[in-house]
Amino acid sequence: MRILITNDDGINAPGLEVLTAIATDLAGPDGEVWTVAPAFEQSGVAHCINYVHPMMIAELSPRRYAAEGSPADCVLAGLYDVMTDARPDLVLSGVNRGNNAAENVLYSGTVGGAMEAALQGIHAVALSQFYGPGNSALDDPFEAAAEHGARILRLLLERGDWGDRSESGYGVFYNVNFPPCRADEVRGTRVTSQGRRPGVRFSAEPHLSPSGRRFLWLRGGKQDVPTAPGTDNQANLDGYIAVSPMRCDLTAHDLVDRMRAEIE
Repeated sequence: MRILITNDDGINAPGLEVLTAIATDLAGPDGEVWTVAPAFEQSGVAHCINYVHPMMIAELSPRRYAAEGSPADCVLAGLYDVMTDARPDLVLSGVNRGNNAAENVLYSGTVGGAMEAALQGIHAVALSQFYGPGNSALDDPFEAAAEHGARILRLLLERGDWGDRSESGYGVFYNVNFPPCRADEVRGTRVTSQGRRPGVRFSAEPHLSPSGRRFLWLRGGKQDVPTAPGTDNQANLDGYIAVSPMRCDLTAHDLVDRMRAEIE
């Protein structure tokens, strides 16, 4: 199996080392793991592509590249520059430092990398490690992802529904979040929908620099806010790995027929 990996925390992020180990296990002794990751952290860029700027890419070692772009840019670089001899069988994005559940999905560069791969017709999974009191002080906060990651990916490859892979359809990709606990405390796996943390939003906070100039810092909200049963964030808070099937189609399908009757 040929696997392309990327992330949004940057080429030197510890979560990328965890993902490299997971991908190497999954690919097997006859497989290949290729890395194209951002040269610098790209958290919060979502599915951004640098459409109006060129992108520098550098080979750091065999099958390992850093690109001055977003995770989606890195996937495009992998497909159309680095791996032109044969496309990857699977694209993995992560392992993110922090959860990409609930509303975080919409901002996540980690999810954006998987999303671009799905648009290119390739199986893709985003992986993120929830941080909390149960794991942030561990020697390896990514312990749950490292221990369970390859197993979850094998389940998805063997049993996952990847949807319509044709040119006219939006294929499925998967968003996996590991709970904020030790590996041996993981209670199991739940297939979930995307949740919404009530009252949690990004905000802007003004600060003055030492020179007196006014700047804004963007701030997120609390991450341990309960969400509805059966959703990703709640599954993580309850100690379960959350596996969420997703598509790039943003249509509110439940409203289409009613709005046709109202407007057409």
